[in-house]
Parts: sequence; structure tokens; C-alpha cells
Amino acid sequence: MTSATLLLARHGQTVWHAENRYAGVSDVALTPTGYAQAEALGRWAAAQPVDAVWTSPLSRAILTADPACRALGLTPRREPGLRECDFGVLEGRTLAEFAAQDPGAVDAYRRDPVARPFPGAEDPRAAAGRGSAALRRIAAAHPGGRVLVVAHNTLLRLVLCSLLHIPLAEYRRVFPRLRNAAVSELRVDGEHTALLSLNGPCGPE
Repeated sequence: MTSATLLLARHGQTVWHAENRYAGVSDVALTPTGYAQAEALGRWAAAQPVDAVWTSPLSRAILTADPACRALGLTPRREPGLRECDFGVLEGRTLAEFAAQDPGAVDAYRRDPVARPFPGAEDPRAAAGRGSAALRRIAAAHPGGRVLVVAHNTLLRLVLCSLLHIPLAEYRRVFPRLRNAAVSELRVDGEHTALLSLNGPCGPE
């Protein structure tokens, strides 16, 4: 099987992320900084060989990919499996706000965010599974190609751990943060995956 190169990008900053609020399945608007980050990603993509663009179905990912699609003359394709994790009771809230209400739940989450996710949240193992399957489908659809994939911070970190055989419970430690509109390069060849770069060129912080 011919490998594909996936250029994984987190969406631009949103109004909730600017306040350290969890934005999972909620559709949250980009900030002016987020739009600037999207434009920077578009300028970067315009100078690269990119054969296709895939995004999460959430608007913050679609809008972040738009400048790159315009620069490349490509129509983005949506992949439902790339949506962000549902954070349950943390949607729209900060960790500090929830800790004031339930410090025990936050301590348990910090010790093992996979075994003890937030109440009402999606099982991180299920999220890793659907995200990994989505990236493998995209890679299989573009053998030998280079594909820009715009998705989300937690989902992509879980998927990187899954594909690279790193324990899922370590995702917050091994990958503390994917920067907004930064690019991480992944080579996928069937069941084999290699991380070529992490948090590459990005726009304003």
C-alpha cells in the first residue's frame, strides 16, 4: 500500500478557547485571532503540495480550512468522525469553574482523563477509535497524496496516541497542546503510522 501524508491542523482560536472554556461539540465562533490564524494556515498551504482538504463538520474547523481551500482551489470534504469530543458538563465551562463545584471529579480526571472523563462526556476511547478510523479512511482515499486535515485539539491528541501506540491515558502529558492552526505531519501506511513533525508553522498565538 502506498502511504499518504496527513497534514493535521487544529482549528483557529474561538471565543471560548480564548477564555479557556471547553468547546467540544458546541459550535463556537472564531475570534479575530482565529481568523488571522486561518489566513496564516492558508498562506502556508498555498506554498505546499496539497491534494485534498478534509475537515471536521464543526464550523470552527470549516472556517479555518477555508483560506487554504481558496488558495489551493480545492473543495473541502467533511468527515463526521473528526468532530471534537463531547465534554459533557464541561461544555462552555473552565476547569476552574467545575473544580469549584466538584474538586474530586477534576482530581480524578487529572490522574486519568481516559478512565475518569467528565460526567456526561464521550468515552475518550470511543473518540480515539472513531478519529483513528477517520484518518485511516482519508489516507486510504489518497494513496501517495498529501492531505490537509483540520480538526480539534483533544480529538487529534487522542488519535495521535492511538495511531502511535501510546497509552491513551497519557495524551495530556505526551501532547500537552496542539497550537491553533499549527500543522503536524503524519505518514499513514495501512496500519503503520509515523509522526514526522509536531506543531509546525502557525499563525498568531
